[in-house]
Amino acid sequence: MNKEKLLDLYRMMVQIREFENECIELAKSNATRAAVHTYIGEEAIAAGVCAHMSNQDYITSTHRGHGHCIAKGADLEKMFAELLGREGGYCKGKGGSMHIADLATGNLGANGIVGGGIPLAVGAALGIQLDNKKNFVVSFFGDGAANEGSFHEALNMASIWSLPVIFVCENNEYGISTHVSKSTNIQNIAIRAMSYGIKGVVVDGNNILEVYEETRKAVDDVVSGQGPVLLEMKTYRMSGHYFGDNQNYRTKDEVNQWKEKDPILRCEQILQKEYDLTEEDLLTIRKNIRTEVLAASEKAKLQPEPMIEDLTGDLFDQKFADIEWKSFVKAQGKG
Repeated sequence: MNKEKLLDLYRMMVQIREFENECIELAKSNATRAAVHTYIGEEAIAAGVCAHMSNQDYITSTHRGHGHCIAKGADLEKMFAELLGREGGYCKGKGGSMHIADLATGNLGANGIVGGGIPLAVGAALGIQLDNKKNFVVSFFGDGAANEGSFHEALNMASIWSLPVIFVCENNEYGISTHVSKSTNIQNIAIRAMSYGIKGVVVDGNNILEVYEETRKAVDDVVSGQGPVLLEMKTYRMSGHYFGDNQNYRTKDEVNQWKEKDPILRCEQILQKEYDLTEEDLLTIRKNIRTEVLAASEKAKLQPEPMIEDLTGDLFDQKFADIEWKSFVKAQGKG
C-alpha cells in the first residue's frame, strides 16, 4: 500500500474516532436524543471495507453505525443534526443515532433491530444482480446477530443465488453484556460460511492493512460472480455498549489490553516505522480533523428542531397518519 492510501485510511479512522468522542461529549450534556452507541475501537473495519466502495455500492448498518456512515461518505453536520434531533439531519431529526440513512452515498440505513439489516442487504444484492450491474453490497452486523435467524436465512438465500454481497461480522466479543463465548459455541463465526457453501475468512479487525486487503479479495470474488463472502472481523469496542454503560461485565485489565491493540495506534506505528511520518505530522492531522468535527457539531447545534406540524410527515401511509393525528389532537382537547 502506498503512503497516500494509508494516510487516507488513517484520516478516516481518526475522523470516526473524533466524531464518536464528540458524540460522548454531547451525550454528557444531554444534547443528544435517545441512546448513543459508539464505534470506538472498531474504526479500521469501516475504513478498510468502505474504501473499496462507490456510491453505487450499498451498505446496511447497525445500531453502532456512525463509523459505517462516515466511511461511506456522509456529511458530519447532517449526522450531528440527526443525533441532536434537528430538522437538518439525515432523517429530519426523527431517526436519531440508530437510524441514520444516506441513500445518496449508498447507505441503506442503520438498524436498531439486531440482524435487521442482513436480509435487506440480500434484497439489494438481488436487485444489483437482476440489473446486471457490477456493484455489490456490504452488510455490517455484530457477533450477536450471527445467532439470529435472519443471518442464516440470508446467507442461505445469497448462496443459492450467488448474490454480490459481503457479510461483515464485527465480532467485538460482546452482545451488550454477554461475552461471545457464552452465546456461541464455536471459536470462529466465519466457519459457519461452510454450511452454506460460501467462503468464510477470519480477519484481524484492528489491523487496517489486513482489513483492506481481505476486503479487496472479497470484492473481487462477489463482483466476478463467485457468490457471497463472510468476513469475520475480530475486534473490540473500547467504550461501553452505550453511553452510560457501567461496563461491570468486563474488567479494566481486559479493556486496557485491547487498548494496546487500538487500530489507530497500530496504524500510527506503521506510518512512523515504514513511511517516515513523525509524531508532529500525526498530531497535525489529528488536530485538523478534530477542528473539522467540532465545527460540524457547532453548526448542527444552530439548526432548528422539527416542527410539531411535521410529526406525521414521511410516514408510509400519509392519509392514515393524518387521521390518527387529528384523533390525537381531538383527544387532547385541542381541536
